[in-house]
Amino acid sequence: MAAKTIQADWLSKVGNSAQIGGIETSVLDNGPGRGTRMAWVNTGTGLRYKVVIDRGLDIVDAFFNAHSLAWISHGGITAVRPDANTGLEWLWTFAGGLLTTCGLTHIGGPESDEYGQRGLHGRISNTAAEVESIVQPDIRAGRLDMSITACVRQSRVFGPNVELRRTISGRLGEPMLRVRDIVTNRGNTPTPHMLLYHCNFGYPLADEGVDIVCKGKWVSRGLEMDDAVFNDKRNYRRCSAPLESHRGGGEGCAFIDASADKAGICTAGLANRKLGLALVMRYKKKQLPWISNWQHWGPGEYVTALEPGTNPPIGQAAARKQETLIHLVPGESRTYELEMEVLTDTSQVEGFARSAD
Repeated sequence: MAAKTIQADWLSKVGNSAQIGGIETSVLDNGPGRGTRMAWVNTGTGLRYKVVIDRGLDIVDAFFNAHSLAWISHGGITAVRPDANTGLEWLWTFAGGLLTTCGLTHIGGPESDEYGQRGLHGRISNTAAEVESIVQPDIRAGRLDMSITACVRQSRVFGPNVELRRTISGRLGEPMLRVRDIVTNRGNTPTPHMLLYHCNFGYPLADEGVDIVCKGKWVSRGLEMDDAVFNDKRNYRRCSAPLESHRGGGEGCAFIDASADKAGICTAGLANRKLGLALVMRYKKKQLPWISNWQHWGPGEYVTALEPGTNPPIGQAAARKQETLIHLVPGESRTYELEMEVLTDTSQVEGFARSAD
């Protein structure tokens, strides 16, 4: 149904905009996430998702009508743990979800060198946000846009002091969300900067035979278990059946130099022909030059992720050696934009599935 027709119906039949959608804030009151602030966003189209304010304004649960889009880890949402920044501690608090932010100064495995000690994927997803504004839609006033904006500070005495100002926005009647991040060095010395959007897809969107769409050059990360997934003998661009070899820590990861269109936009996502459902991600190649694909087809722990980033998740040390590590001088900012849209039109889903051929 066209947006103009929907709006006409709303104006004649709806008095409270919340009847269609909007943003509702709450606090979890049970389990390991007790006390965690969150915001449910409902677009009024079947797309609804949970923004976790105390976890860097990341997005965990996400649904379209009856179908879950995101993979949720066994632990789910846990309370914020700023101390989870050594070794693999990050995994204890990793909820999965539609979007987990990695960075802001390190993405990749744990490492230690003369520049310091860094845990898996950095601190930012274990940092609470300070909400600056929530904008609700107002049908009667003709305003359909809605958004939540917050500031997340990764800060310590003597630095680094890096600020993430995030806005997650959408519009009533559109099955779409947009993330706009501005990362700023608020310190008085240059700081390394790395950022990665860990977007995790689960059943039923991710299912055996579903297309993993991303046009570009795919290269295995290079570990033996990566090469077992990303090789010429198997179609790694389609979701696998559950694999016995992926019980426990079995996985595969590939780094992708994604192709951009004439406007410099990269497109990636999952296309489920059986459900007639696709999730499309769009972002600017200039902002996020790389995207990674994580495949973990563990029985009962079934997930694939597409992860746009400033770098592949190789860590500061490797990026510094490659001379690809970004340094922000004091006061310098970088802007990143990521868009996700749900497609349900059969021809659009089919076209998207074939777009990487």
